[in-house]
Amino acid sequence: MQLTQYYAQFFTATILEWKPLLKEDRYKDIIIESLLFLVKEKRVVIYAFVIMSNHIHLVWQIQAGHTRENVQRDFLKFTGQMMKYDLQKNNTALSGSFLVKAKDRQYQFWERNALSVDLFSESVLMQKIKYIHQNPVKAGLCTLAETYKYSSAKFYETGKDDFGFIEHVQG
Repeated sequence: MQLTQYYAQFFTATILEWKPLLKEDRYKDIIIESLLFLVKEKRVVIYAFVIMSNHIHLVWQIQAGHTRENVQRDFLKFTGQMMKYDLQKNNTALSGSFLVKAKDRQYQFWERNALSVDLFSESVLMQKIKYIHQNPVKAGLCTLAETYKYSSAKFYETGKDDFGFIEHVQG
């Protein structure tokens, strides 16, 4: 068993060409389901997240016995597959906008090379969490961060975890 300990990381993944695929709640829910699975399988601890219309931000920590590359790959591959199945079933016209000419895939939902940055200090960690929570406010989706449904801001404000997978960064 690999006993590597990872720092918490700021992770950003963007939908291909910044398309607003995640505007619909059912695609946000696919991401939520996948994050819940990763937590239940003890692959990650999630400290903060936000799901916007065309990208996601997370502060997560990969757990011992798992590698960052594998967890990120599995997360992006699974969510992409689930979005593809849904689009093929419910919105074939939109599914065509994710067709790509690549050797290794027919469809692509996430931009390649997602951003993953180790957070070495508590001050930078807190700065990233604040940034994540303010994203919907800055985008004009809400006036108070804690009122945006697809975010951990409400958890940090009230202590109520509507998703069942958020862990407070300070224990």
